[in-house]
Amino acid sequence: MNLQAVLARIAFATNTAGRDPQSVLLLAVSKTRPVEDVRAAFEAGQRAFGENYAREGAEKAAALAGLGLEWHFIGPLQANKTRLVAEFFDWVHSIDRLKIAERLSAQRDAHRPPLQICLQVNVSGERSKSGVAPQDVAALARALVRLPRLNLRGLMCIPEATDDQACLRHRFARLRQLHEELRADGLALDTLSMGMSHDLETAIAEGASIVRVGTAIFGERPAARSNGSSKPVIL
Repeated sequence: MNLQAVLARIAFATNTAGRDPQSVLLLAVSKTRPVEDVRAAFEAGQRAFGENYAREGAEKAAALAGLGLEWHFIGPLQANKTRLVAEFFDWVHSIDRLKIAERLSAQRDAHRPPLQICLQVNVSGERSKSGVAPQDVAALARALVRLPRLNLRGLMCIPEATDDQACLRHRFARLRQLHEELRADGLALDTLSMGMSHDLETAIAEGASIVRVGTAIFGERPAARSNGSSKPVIL
Protein backbone atom coordinates (compact mmCIF):
# COMPACT_ATOMS: atom_id res chain seq x y z
CA MET A 1 0.00 0.00 0.00
CA ASN A 2 1.34 3.42 -1.03
CA LEU A 3 -0.84 5.71 1.08
CA GLN A 4 2.05 7.73 2.50
CA ALA A 5 3.54 8.27 -0.97
CA VAL A 6 0.24 9.72 -2.19
CA LEU A 7 -0.03 11.96 0.87
CA ALA A 8 3.49 13.18 0.12
CA ARG A 9 2.45 13.99 -3.46
CA ILE A 10 -0.50 15.99 -2.14
CA ALA A 11 1.71 17.85 0.33
CA PHE A 12 4.19 18.73 -2.42
CA ALA A 13 1.46 19.82 -4.83
CA THR A 14 -0.29 22.01 -2.27
CA ASN A 15 3.01 23.57 -1.21
CA THR A 16 3.85 24.32 -4.85
CA ALA A 17 0.42 25.92 -5.31
CA GLY A 18 0.76 27.93 -2.09
CA ARG A 19 -2.05 26.03 -0.43
CA ASP A 20 -2.53 24.36 2.95
CA PRO A 21 -2.19 20.55 2.65
CA GLN A 22 -5.23 20.25 4.92
CA SER A 23 -7.33 21.96 2.24
CA VAL A 24 -7.27 18.78 0.12
CA LEU A 25 -9.05 15.58 1.18
CA LEU A 26 -7.62 12.31 -0.08
CA LEU A 27 -10.44 9.98 -1.08
CA ALA A 28 -9.13 6.42 -1.30
CA VAL A 29 -10.97 4.72 -4.16
CA SER A 30 -11.61 1.22 -2.87
CA LYS A 31 -13.89 -0.13 -5.60
CA THR A 32 -13.25 -3.84 -6.30
CA ARG A 33 -10.88 -3.96 -3.32
CA PRO A 34 -11.62 -6.42 -0.50
CA VAL A 35 -12.67 -5.30 2.94
CA GLU A 36 -9.20 -6.26 4.20
CA ASP A 37 -7.60 -3.58 1.99
CA VAL A 38 -9.97 -0.94 3.34
CA ARG A 39 -9.20 -2.00 6.91
CA ALA A 40 -5.45 -1.83 6.20
CA ALA A 41 -5.84 1.70 4.82
CA PHE A 42 -7.86 2.65 7.91
CA GLU A 43 -5.09 1.33 10.14
CA ALA A 44 -2.64 3.48 8.17
CA GLY A 45 -4.75 6.55 8.93
CA GLN A 46 -7.18 6.80 5.99
CA ARG A 47 -10.81 7.62 6.79
CA ALA A 48 -12.60 8.55 3.53
CA PHE A 49 -13.28 5.91 0.87
CA GLY A 50 -14.86 6.05 -2.57
CA GLU A 51 -16.95 3.36 -4.24
CA ASN A 52 -18.39 3.09 -7.76
CA TYR A 53 -20.82 0.23 -7.17
CA ALA A 54 -23.76 0.75 -4.84
CA ARG A 55 -24.16 -2.82 -3.62
CA GLU A 56 -20.44 -3.46 -3.17
CA GLY A 57 -20.01 -0.18 -1.33
CA ALA A 58 -23.02 -0.81 0.90
CA GLU A 59 -21.66 -4.22 1.86
CA LYS A 60 -18.30 -2.73 2.83
CA ALA A 61 -19.92 0.10 4.76
CA ALA A 62 -22.01 -2.41 6.71
CA ALA A 63 -19.05 -4.71 7.37
CA LEU A 64 -16.90 -1.84 8.65
CA ALA A 65 -19.62 0.18 10.37
CA GLY A 66 -17.78 0.27 13.67
CA LEU A 67 -14.75 2.12 12.27
CA GLY A 68 -16.44 5.47 11.67
CA LEU A 69 -15.42 5.66 8.01
CA GLU A 70 -16.77 8.22 5.56
CA TRP A 71 -18.22 6.66 2.40
CA HIS A 72 -18.39 8.52 -0.92
CA PHE A 73 -20.31 7.20 -3.93
CA ILE A 74 -18.44 8.32 -7.06
CA GLY A 75 -19.82 6.23 -9.93
CA PRO A 76 -22.79 6.54 -12.28
CA LEU A 77 -25.94 6.04 -10.23
CA GLN A 78 -28.94 4.17 -11.56
CA ALA A 79 -32.43 4.81 -10.23
CA ASN A 80 -32.77 1.28 -8.84
CA LYS A 81 -29.64 1.75 -6.69
CA THR A 82 -30.50 5.08 -5.03
CA ARG A 83 -31.98 3.52 -1.88
CA LEU A 84 -28.72 1.70 -1.11
CA VAL A 85 -26.74 4.88 -1.61
CA ALA A 86 -29.14 6.97 0.48
CA GLU A 87 -28.88 4.44 3.30
CA PHE A 88 -25.16 3.64 3.41
CA PHE A 89 -23.23 6.58 1.97
CA ASP A 90 -22.31 10.00 3.30
CA TRP A 91 -21.50 11.67 -0.03
CA VAL A 92 -22.52 11.31 -3.67
CA HIS A 93 -20.21 12.95 -6.23
CA SER A 94 -21.99 11.92 -9.42
CA ILE A 95 -25.34 13.74 -9.50
CA ASP A 96 -26.21 14.76 -13.06
CA ARG A 97 -30.00 14.33 -13.16
CA LEU A 98 -32.70 15.88 -11.03
CA LYS A 99 -34.61 12.56 -10.94
CA ILE A 100 -31.73 10.80 -9.17
CA ALA A 101 -31.37 13.62 -6.65
CA GLU A 102 -35.10 13.57 -5.94
CA ARG A 103 -34.98 9.84 -5.23
CA LEU A 104 -32.01 10.26 -2.89
CA SER A 105 -33.79 13.10 -1.11
CA ALA A 106 -36.95 11.03 -0.61
CA GLN A 107 -35.03 7.93 0.51
CA ARG A 108 -32.58 9.56 2.93
CA ASP A 109 -33.52 8.90 6.55
CA ALA A 110 -34.63 12.21 8.07
CA HIS A 111 -32.86 11.28 11.31
CA ARG A 112 -29.47 11.05 9.58
CA PRO A 113 -27.31 14.01 8.53
CA PRO A 114 -28.10 15.31 5.04
CA LEU A 115 -26.46 13.48 2.16
CA GLN A 116 -23.57 15.61 0.89
CA ILE A 117 -23.68 15.84 -2.90
CA CYS A 118 -21.65 17.13 -5.83
CA LEU A 119 -22.95 17.86 -9.29
CA GLN A 120 -20.95 16.02 -11.95
CA VAL A 121 -20.03 18.16 -14.96
CA ASN A 122 -18.98 16.80 -18.35
CA VAL A 123 -16.19 19.32 -18.91
CA SER A 124 -14.80 17.38 -21.89
CA GLY A 125 -18.03 17.15 -23.86
CA GLU A 126 -17.64 13.39 -24.32
CA ARG A 127 -20.82 11.66 -25.41
CA SER A 128 -19.89 8.51 -23.47
CA LYS A 129 -19.15 10.39 -20.24
CA SER A 130 -21.68 11.02 -17.48
CA GLY A 131 -22.23 14.56 -16.32
CA VAL A 132 -24.33 17.59 -17.03
CA ALA A 133 -23.23 20.01 -19.77
CA PRO A 134 -21.52 23.16 -18.44
CA GLN A 135 -24.30 25.40 -19.77
CA ASP A 136 -26.87 23.45 -17.73
CA VAL A 137 -25.01 23.48 -14.43
CA ALA A 138 -26.60 26.59 -12.92
CA ALA A 139 -30.19 25.47 -13.52
CA LEU A 140 -29.61 22.00 -12.07
CA ALA A 141 -27.71 23.39 -9.09
CA ARG A 142 -30.63 25.71 -8.31
CA ALA A 143 -33.02 22.77 -8.39
CA LEU A 144 -30.77 20.63 -6.17
CA VAL A 145 -30.47 23.17 -3.37
CA ARG A 146 -34.24 23.12 -2.93
CA LEU A 147 -34.36 19.40 -2.12
CA PRO A 148 -34.60 18.36 1.56
CA ARG A 149 -32.06 16.03 3.17
CA LEU A 150 -29.45 16.86 0.53
CA ASN A 151 -26.64 19.39 0.85
CA LEU A 152 -25.07 20.57 -2.41
CA ARG A 153 -21.35 20.99 -1.67
CA GLY A 154 -19.80 21.55 -5.08
CA LEU A 155 -18.84 20.13 -8.46
CA MET A 156 -17.08 17.00 -9.73
CA CYS A 157 -15.52 16.10 -13.07
CA ILE A 158 -13.70 13.24 -14.78
CA PRO A 159 -11.93 14.73 -17.83
CA GLU A 160 -11.00 12.60 -20.80
CA ALA A 161 -7.86 10.52 -20.34
CA THR A 162 -4.91 12.35 -21.86
CA ASP A 163 -1.21 12.97 -21.29
CA ASP A 164 -1.68 16.58 -22.41
CA GLN A 165 -1.24 18.47 -19.14
CA ALA A 166 -2.29 21.77 -20.70
CA CYS A 167 -5.58 20.19 -21.78
CA LEU A 168 -6.15 18.67 -18.36
CA ARG A 169 -5.44 21.96 -16.64
CA HIS A 170 -7.91 23.69 -18.95
CA ARG A 171 -10.61 21.14 -18.02
CA PHE A 172 -9.98 21.56 -14.30
CA ALA A 173 -9.92 25.34 -14.67
CA ARG A 174 -13.30 25.18 -16.38
CA LEU A 175 -14.79 23.32 -13.42
CA ARG A 176 -13.28 25.85 -11.03
CA GLN A 177 -14.73 28.69 -13.08
CA LEU A 178 -18.21 27.15 -12.93
CA HIS A 179 -17.79 26.69 -9.18
CA GLU A 180 -16.83 30.35 -8.77
CA GLU A 181 -19.80 31.46 -10.86
CA LEU A 182 -22.21 29.51 -8.68
CA ARG A 183 -20.65 30.93 -5.53
CA ALA A 184 -20.91 34.44 -6.95
CA ASP A 185 -24.58 33.73 -7.60
CA GLY A 186 -25.13 32.99 -3.91
CA LEU A 187 -24.69 29.23 -3.58
CA ALA A 188 -22.64 28.17 -0.53
CA LEU A 189 -20.29 25.71 -2.24
CA ASP A 190 -16.92 24.59 -0.92
CA THR A 191 -15.96 21.46 -2.87
CA LEU A 192 -14.16 20.71 -6.12
CA SER A 193 -13.86 16.94 -6.56
CA MET A 194 -11.30 16.49 -9.32
CA GLY A 195 -7.99 14.75 -9.86
CA MET A 196 -7.01 11.08 -9.81
CA SER A 197 -3.85 8.98 -9.57
CA HIS A 198 -2.23 10.36 -12.73
CA ASP A 199 -3.26 14.02 -12.55
CA LEU A 200 -3.82 14.98 -8.91
CA GLU A 201 -1.05 17.59 -9.00
CA THR A 202 -2.66 19.39 -11.92
CA ALA A 203 -6.05 19.28 -10.22
CA ILE A 204 -4.63 20.67 -6.97
CA ALA A 205 -2.99 23.51 -8.89
CA GLU A 206 -6.47 24.42 -10.15
CA GLY A 207 -8.14 24.28 -6.75
CA ALA A 208 -9.21 20.68 -6.10
CA SER A 209 -10.45 20.10 -2.56
CA ILE A 210 -11.00 16.34 -2.99
CA VAL A 211 -8.77 14.06 -5.06
CA ARG A 212 -9.99 10.54 -5.84
CA VAL A 213 -7.08 8.09 -5.85
CA GLY A 214 -7.20 4.31 -6.16
CA THR A 215 -4.38 2.74 -8.17
CA ALA A 216 -1.64 4.95 -6.69
CA ILE A 217 -2.66 3.77 -3.20
CA PHE A 218 -3.66 0.14 -3.66
CA GLY A 219 -1.80 -0.80 -6.86
CA GLU A 220 -3.36 -2.12 -10.05
CA ARG A 221 -6.83 -3.46 -9.39
CA PRO A 222 -8.17 -6.83 -10.47
CA ALA A 223 -10.43 -7.03 -13.52
CA ALA A 224 -13.47 -4.85 -12.96
CA ARG A 225 -16.67 -6.61 -12.05
CA SER A 226 -20.12 -5.30 -12.70
CA ASN A 227 -23.16 -5.12 -10.44
CA GLY A 228 -25.40 -3.26 -12.79
CA SER A 229 -23.44 -0.01 -13.04
CA SER A 230 -21.83 1.39 -16.15
CA LYS A 231 -18.23 0.47 -16.91
CA PRO A 232 -16.13 2.40 -14.39
CA VAL A 233 -13.41 4.90 -15.14
CA ILE A 234 -9.98 3.88 -13.84
CA LEU A 235 -9.17 6.18 -10.92
